[in-house]
Amino acid sequence: MTRFVVSLLAAMLGTFAAAAQDWSQVTTPAPGPAQSIGFYTAGCLQGAQALPLDGPGYEAIRVSRNRYWGQPVTIDFVKRFSEQVRAAGQAPLYIGDIGQPRGGPMSFGHASHQVGLDVDIWFERQPGARRAPAERENPRLRSLVRAADDGIDDTVFTDQHVALLRLAATSPGVDRIFANKWIKQRLCQTVTGNRSWLNKIVVWVGHDEHFHVRMHCPPGNPQCQAQAGYYADDGCGEPLDVWFTKPPVRLPPPGTVQAPYRPKLPAACQAILNAP
Repeated sequence: MTRFVVSLLAAMLGTFAAAAQDWSQVTTPAPGPAQSIGFYTAGCLQGAQALPLDGPGYEAIRVSRNRYWGQPVTIDFVKRFSEQVRAAGQAPLYIGDIGQPRGGPMSFGHASHQVGLDVDIWFERQPGARRAPAERENPRLRSLVRAADDGIDDTVFTDQHVALLRLAATSPGVDRIFANKWIKQRLCQTVTGNRSWLNKIVVWVGHDEHFHVRMHCPPGNPQCQAQAGYYADDGCGEPLDVWFTKPPVRLPPPGTVQAPYRPKLPAACQAILNAP
């Protein structure tokens, strides 16, 4: 590789990182009515609402990231879902990243979460009394999958996790839920009765410590780009098998340095970023 090419790549990586950093440095939402602009992995958000850091049945974690902003439909989902979980007798939830105050690409952690319609909910539950936000930066967050990535960890996984995913998948406005292949497999093997909700549990890499809820584009958001459909059935056949035989996506090896994800955003997003 020539010195020129190396220099060019270094400059590009620096530009990508700086561009994502621009969005993460904005600490307030853009004024105006709530509008998701673009796609889940390439967009921005106007008129974001902040999720209260504490609520009935949940508490937000890692709040120093300032990623608890989203579309009103997403914030309403979290509140409603947490209330349902509490009413079902389950322990309070940890709510993770939703989005930045104006959406956009993040400097680390996600390719999506850019239009305020994604939210991470952790399988681990809040133990004991509620804690101050500053004490929630590094809670214990156990995986439901064994460390060797060879199956479900039955010392962690319980029927409550199944009930949790069922409740989320049947909630109004939910487009899909991303979960680890082993979790999907266990659901496919054990869920009885009405299995129609399994259709919304979509396999994606990672997502063994948390599940990722994605909401539909809400009405009145003409610039929000919907995602294509996924399974024609419950997704328990060939669409699941391929993740064990020829995985379409793999996680990079630990320690791998990757270029920050920098998509081409809709033109309207520049005004969102620059708004006072």
